Amino acid sequence: MSLLGLANFLLLLVGVSLAAPPSFSVDYQNDCFRKDGETFRYISGSIHYSRIPRAYWKDRLLKMYMAGLNAVQTYIPWNFHEESPGMYDFSGDRDLEHFLQLAQDIGLLVILRPGPYICAEWDMGGLPAWLLQKKDIVLRSSDPDYIAAVDSWMSKLLPMMKRFLYQNGGPIISVQVENEYGSYFACDYNYMRHLSKLMRSYLGEDAVLFTTDGASLGFLKCGAIQGVYATVDFGPGSNVSAAFAVQRHAEPHGPLVNSEYYTGWLDHWGWPHSTVSAKKVALTLNEILATGANVNLYMFIGGTNFGYWNGANSPYAAQPTSYDYNAPLTEAGDLTEKYFAIREVIKMYREIPQGLIPPSSPKFAYGAVKMQQLQTVSEALETISFSGPVASVFPQTFTDLNQAFGYVLYRTELPVNCSTPTPLASPLNGVHDRAYVSVDGVAAGVLERNKVLSINVTGKAGSQVDILVENMGRINYGRSINDFKGLVTDLTLGNVALKGWTMYSLSIDQAVSQGLFWETKSTSAGPLPPAALSLPAFYVGTFLIPDGIPDLPQDTYISLSKWRKGQVWINGFNLGRYWPSRGPQLTLFVPGSILSTDAPNNVTVLELEAAPCLSGPCTVEFTTAPILNATVQNDRRQRWPTFRAHLL
Repeated sequence: MSLLGLANFLLLLVGVSLAAPPSFSVDYQNDCFRKDGETFRYISGSIHYSRIPRAYWKDRLLKMYMAGLNAVQTYIPWNFHEESPGMYDFSGDRDLEHFLQLAQDIGLLVILRPGPYICAEWDMGGLPAWLLQKKDIVLRSSDPDYIAAVDSWMSKLLPMMKRFLYQNGGPIISVQVENEYGSYFACDYNYMRHLSKLMRSYLGEDAVLFTTDGASLGFLKCGAIQGVYATVDFGPGSNVSAAFAVQRHAEPHGPLVNSEYYTGWLDHWGWPHSTVSAKKVALTLNEILATGANVNLYMFIGGTNFGYWNGANSPYAAQPTSYDYNAPLTEAGDLTEKYFAIREVIKMYREIPQGLIPPSSPKFAYGAVKMQQLQTVSEALETISFSGPVASVFPQTFTDLNQAFGYVLYRTELPVNCSTPTPLASPLNGVHDRAYVSVDGVAAGVLERNKVLSINVTGKAGSQVDILVENMGRINYGRSINDFKGLVTDLTLGNVALKGWTMYSLSIDQAVSQGLFWETKSTSAGPLPPAALSLPAFYVGTFLIPDGIPDLPQDTYISLSKWRKGQVWINGFNLGRYWPSRGPQLTLFVPGSILSTDAPNNVTVLELEAAPCLSGPCTVEFTTAPILNATVQNDRRQRWPTFRAHLL
């Protein structure tokens, strides 16, 4: 090698050794973020990996990237990964590390919101139900039992996240401490200090930590904390200057940040599907970006509350299975007018990636599937109650029975003759959340939290009373997140409290996934006469998807428009709840990834009130289009508080 060549080689080595490591920081002097020493502004979108099957993560992230986003924001639901204390699950649809790596491979940075509380219209705001085993626990506070559980969880999670920090070569540029804490009653500064120190201890001093609160000085009072960068959130139509003036109260210098810019809004059963126009979203987004601010669009894709993961608000109103959110990408990941309107705005402020946008996924109508009744819940107890009966003088809660989700059957007897209709009541509103009552195998009525506190029953002394209680989702926002489920207070017959209970925790998901229902025989003797209410019962059916046809299976939607209320599984996968009699959602999204061309696809339905099989064709139908806005029952008599700090 020549001397010149050697000199160039040495200079190259020196250059490599002197290359600055990746860096991301807040620049208070110039009111911006710094990424690798350069001024940086993020335009981000929220996506919750927990609401999207793993098979679709890449498609959704690519669509976000092609919209012009340079970052995504995601929550980590604690209860999604630690359903039982010390039992962690980061596999399959819970593979958080795979999601983060996918985002980085596509070219997206990540804004991480690990909680421990996330809200997110997710069951109990992401907090695990087993925390309630200490009945007087003060969640989101310095309560020693709560802190011990948080510390244990974070000691598992944060070391996993450290290698994904931008400074360590990963995609994570910032990490949120708690979530909208200024909207919570506790206002525990010691708790917030503990969390920030905890995150620093695992993630290091260079990690950019932030808080998010509604754009009001009142929220920042308890939500902002020294040493953690304070951001705000607000939606379309807000006064952008006034909202950022609130942030400036907490952060006189540094980048302007809207951590949740609302592209749509959440739904509740019995209310119209929420929508926000593309024009309105684009208009305020343009105002935000014109100020030079950073923004995260919440949601960019909402996804689905599969299984039992939906939350609820107070006064009690549960959210439906769909979390479509009227977002730029639909629940199924389809492109919308709003997607392209947002893309056009972003084009004005940064270069949009070149190339084709992944198209909306094709949908297939598999048609009607005949369903057959197998057994009522009471008849199936040996199949679905793995843990067996628990006896108690007074009813126990789901937490007492060590059950987090789903259903529990409570059984007792009438203590006296009720020859005339006698009130069976929940005088302290203790049915959480909906109870299906039968006496000696005859459906008697439904008790519902806040709505129906008493029904009349008849029967002889000693008659068997079965009460199937459904947990419809825990409250995810406000002071009532310590939301116990089941019969949380006594029921009375007349003026007498019922005693002598036997309770059955139901492991329906395990029974369905193990195919146990297909080993049972139908107990139905044929069509039954029409009835206003029938016993909760299981129905099954199958359908074939031909093998060898290109591009099958495809996504679809299942319609149960003639059914009343219940739960549906396909091939053991819990799609979620249906309630077409209340609306607004009439169809459930069925990902093609759970369907099969190799074997018949099994459909299992738990109908809680009245199946169409009692009076007509007993079918469910697979269609190509969702119906999310067909509210049948809309109770506007109830006045709602501002359950989120930033209602549109």
